[in-house]
Amino acid sequence: MGIQFGSTGRAQRGFAVGIDLGTTNSLVAWLGEDGRPHVVDGAHGPLVPSVIAFDARGELRAVGVPADERVQLDPLHTIYSVKRLMGRSADEVAGELDLLPYVVHREEGSAAVRIEVGARRWTPPELSAFILRELKARASAALGQDVTQAVVTVPAYFNDAQRQATKDAGRLAGLDVLRIVNEPTAAALAYGLDRRPDGRIAVYDFGGGTFDISILHMHEGMCEVLATAGDTRLGGDDLDRAMVGAVFAQLQAAGIDLSGHPEALQRLRKAAIACKWALSAAQTATLRLELPEFGRPAVEIAWTRADFEALIGPIVARTLVPCRQALKDAGLRADQLDDVVLVGGSTRVPLVRAKVAELFGRAPHADIDPDLVVALGAAVQADILTSGRRDLLLLDVTPLSLGIETAGGGIAKLIHRNSAVPASQTEEFTTSVDLQTGVVVHVVQGERELAHDCRSLARLLLPIAPMPAGLPRVAVTFLIDANGILHVTARDLRTGKELALEVKPTYGLREDEMVRMLDDAFDHAEDDVARRLFADAAVDADNVVRATERAMQGPSAAQLDPDELDEIVGRVASVKAALATRQAEPVKAAVAALNHATFRLAEVEMARALDVAAHDQHVLGDLAQAIAPDPASVKPKHDRPHA
Repeated sequence: MGIQFGSTGRAQRGFAVGIDLGTTNSLVAWLGEDGRPHVVDGAHGPLVPSVIAFDARGELRAVGVPADERVQLDPLHTIYSVKRLMGRSADEVAGELDLLPYVVHREEGSAAVRIEVGARRWTPPELSAFILRELKARASAALGQDVTQAVVTVPAYFNDAQRQATKDAGRLAGLDVLRIVNEPTAAALAYGLDRRPDGRIAVYDFGGGTFDISILHMHEGMCEVLATAGDTRLGGDDLDRAMVGAVFAQLQAAGIDLSGHPEALQRLRKAAIACKWALSAAQTATLRLELPEFGRPAVEIAWTRADFEALIGPIVARTLVPCRQALKDAGLRADQLDDVVLVGGSTRVPLVRAKVAELFGRAPHADIDPDLVVALGAAVQADILTSGRRDLLLLDVTPLSLGIETAGGGIAKLIHRNSAVPASQTEEFTTSVDLQTGVVVHVVQGERELAHDCRSLARLLLPIAPMPAGLPRVAVTFLIDANGILHVTARDLRTGKELALEVKPTYGLREDEMVRMLDDAFDHAEDDVARRLFADAAVDADNVVRATERAMQGPSAAQLDPDELDEIVGRVASVKAALATRQAEPVKAAVAALNHATFRLAEVEMARALDVAAHDQHVLGDLAQAIAPDPASVKPKHDRPHA
């Protein structure tokens, strides 16, 4: 789906891109002059791994593919799956922290979490901003001008805190987030389902870290979400962890304990993912794991698809529970749907597709790459918002109920789950204690009946005149905007005094933090560019040094003169010293000198590789000749009498 971009009239007029900020991978797309959405390609393809690598001091090293390559080398300073931490409290993520190699802290005096990397502690929105900046830079380079506007997608079941955290990340990345769009709705736009005259569609979205199901009604230029359900802690990561856990237990039983070996655990995670992919295409696969820490060759474990499906069966079954709930909320039976669409990389797993087909009674659509479909749909929505190219009304829903705490700890729900947004609701409340001088409006989100069982979003203290209980009248208004973000107003009807705020959940960034971060980004723009150049040069230097040191330990080094070997050793030391300067130019110069010094070593390595290949070919030729039948004994396929 990737294309090469030139400078077009439309690009010069200004535009917005669509961004899928994913748990595993992220990508950016735009709508071309041909009226079709296109993914922006990069050197490694359209997908940008949602991975950020730092050095031991907490300075940024790489984002995307180069960072992903460092997960196994430096797991303590390489951050992935940060989307699962967005807008969530320390208590909410406590059960998942043992599965992450990096350090996550509860922020002092707050429920928020911060990720410790060297001397720095980062919030999840700050880390996500690094990924968004990478996508912004990629789109700007491809389109030939600075990209400043975007539509960003989120799981349909993201709550208010998670949506606000996503907007914060966009702002930190220098993006004006025009709209937060639910991923299933974006997928429907990518399929062009909004253009059909009438239809009800289920969008089954099983991504890397989250699961959503949405039931949509498309009719007369309107995309209406009838119901949504899901789990923001259920995704492909859980399939990977199931396999990792099974292999970990097997190795432990064989006397190989990977506990305390974070690099080995990350190699196991990567090997499990590769095996999962292989089992999506074949009935058998081999999980191969190198274990140099244990002084033994690689371990190979055979897997069958049946073994894998038995392992992940309960996880896949968990996705079907929200599906049934969404159908019930929409007032529909499965046979009343016109289409079922698959979204997310985890839908490539054959068991997932089989269970979806079984539940909905039809083969699901997977015509568009499930990794790309959300970004493509976001690009369509971005174009609708900026160009007016076509008329489409998006009527999304709020995934969880919103209300305020009442006397005794109960909840008065103002906006109920699956209400269409934008939405507004006003309710009047009074006091329960004589001579109160203020009313606390405690805003909560969730389906439980008691406030302490739900998520606390904000508290407002509205001063009121002291009166007997029951006399004051306070009107509380909830307004959910098109992004699904809540605005609250509390008004004393007797005095006209009013308080209003856009709810900033305690798990996001405070406004003063946001301002400070934006000011820092502006003040240190030059330094940031220099650090980025150094980070790119450092990645290249690490690769060259590792390759050189590996070659120096092999048989090729024996063919070099002592002077040549000494020069190479010195050049390697020079590269390491240049890295300590944290300046790009000295590192590039040192790498160039090392490349020059290793020219003959590279020649010897190449010649040796060719000799090995030629020898292998010769052996295969001899083997083929040895097992070939005697030509005289071979009859032609179709016997014919001679003329």
